[in-house]
Amino acid sequence: MAGVKKVPERRCAGCSERKPKKELIRIVRLPDSQTIEVDLTGKKSGRGAYICPNKACLKKARKRLESGFECTIPEDIFSKLEEEIDKVNGQ
Repeated sequence: MAGVKKVPERRCAGCSERKPKKELIRIVRLPDSQTIEVDLTGKKSGRGAYICPNKACLKKARKRLESGFECTIPEDIFSKLEEEIDKVNGQ
């Protein structure tokens, strides 16, 4: 019996839908600091959250991300996220 590899799923912080991890964009708060980064590799250590590549989800997730990371997220991070969403959507 051949084993079927399970696809890891994560929940979007905006719409709360479960989707395959590779379809989502990861945001991470680095350990021992309040630094927030967009993690395109999905490998950085720290507290992470995921959002769909959708501007509506980013808008909904804004408050959830700040409360989950327990810090204020700078505007340049949201700008970078919007750029990544545009790249993923081919705009």
